[in-house]
Amino acid sequence: MGDNLFKNLLKNTDYIAFFAMLLLVIIGVIAIFSAGYMTELNKSEYIKQIVWFSVTFVIMIVVWAFDYSIFGIGGYIIYGINLILLIAVLFMPSLGGASSWFNIGGILYQPSELMKIGYIICMAKLISKFLELGQNDKKNKIIIIVSMAILLIVPLILILLQPDFGTAVVFLSITAFMIFKMGIKYRYILLILCIALVLIPLVYFFVLNPIQQERINVFLDPSLDPLGSGYNAIQSKIAVGSGMLFGTGFLKGTQTQYGYLPIKSSDFIFSVISEEFGFVGSVVVIVIFTILLLRIINISRNARDNFASYMVIGIAGMFAFHFIQNIGMTIGLLPITGVPLPFVSYGGSSLITNGIAIAIVLNISARKSNNMFLD
Repeated sequence: MGDNLFKNLLKNTDYIAFFAMLLLVIIGVIAIFSAGYMTELNKSEYIKQIVWFSVTFVIMIVVWAFDYSIFGIGGYIIYGINLILLIAVLFMPSLGGASSWFNIGGILYQPSELMKIGYIICMAKLISKFLELGQNDKKNKIIIIVSMAILLIVPLILILLQPDFGTAVVFLSITAFMIFKMGIKYRYILLILCIALVLIPLVYFFVLNPIQQERINVFLDPSLDPLGSGYNAIQSKIAVGSGMLFGTGFLKGTQTQYGYLPIKSSDFIFSVISEEFGFVGSVVVIVIFTILLLRIINISRNARDNFASYMVIGIAGMFAFHFIQNIGMTIGLLPITGVPLPFVSYGGSSLITNGIAIAIVLNISARKSNNMFLD
């Protein structure tokens, strides 16, 4: 039975999603190599990224192998541990204008990354419990709704205190995807939009720090500070534009190789791809991401229970925001934040988190049928 189970898991796993992820990792390593080619500081980052992916791949196999029914307990553990770390990280030295990282022997760890996984699992568990309750069980439904609100608000406040507005919006995107799947009525959507419109100026003046306010101002008009806050946006758009149709060629991007493009191995990795591989290379990345997102959404629709389905749609929300925000900021359509491009940007914390997310998706795709366990 063990052999049959393993064969069934291999047979049912969504390999399109897996190979889409793998292609993005390969593209990322190539782009990271180019980003560090002319600098001593970032020269070995592509090797570190390969090492991080090797570690991630082992973790993915473990996550894929266990039945996802046990993830509920693991989710609460991940959530609890990283909640404590989110409090502790506020006392760490600021890095890039935010206290978001632990520096452990030269290895940076961002607790808000794994918190995304913990939050998705815990929220999916609560939603599945909510959907299981009958129409007359209003008391328990209210308790679950309050628990869901607390589950979101507590890490959200801690992340905003760092401050890390970009990651905070990721949590809102995850929540939005889950709520839409629950079939929220349009009048509630309209109410949420009205509340958001009221909150935007309040967040701008009372939540965002001066650096973040300046980023928004410069996003609206980069010429306000072309050598300061507007520099990143201007250089990124120059890099993207100079790639034209087919790009300047691998290792031949002026903005990339001569140091004009900032934070090029992580935040602006898409600019590197756009400059050296052009519009064609950019479209390839976008198409692969689109295929990955569509496969994830399809897996959510075909999951065997609500817990699995809502975990997967939450993961889709996480990837969708990262994808849109990162590419949007590099081409000047969205404000600049520190949100990386999944599987492509350099970084161990984000790569492991994204790898675990995909492993959960593949796990659920492999177990979409209850009958497979009887073969």
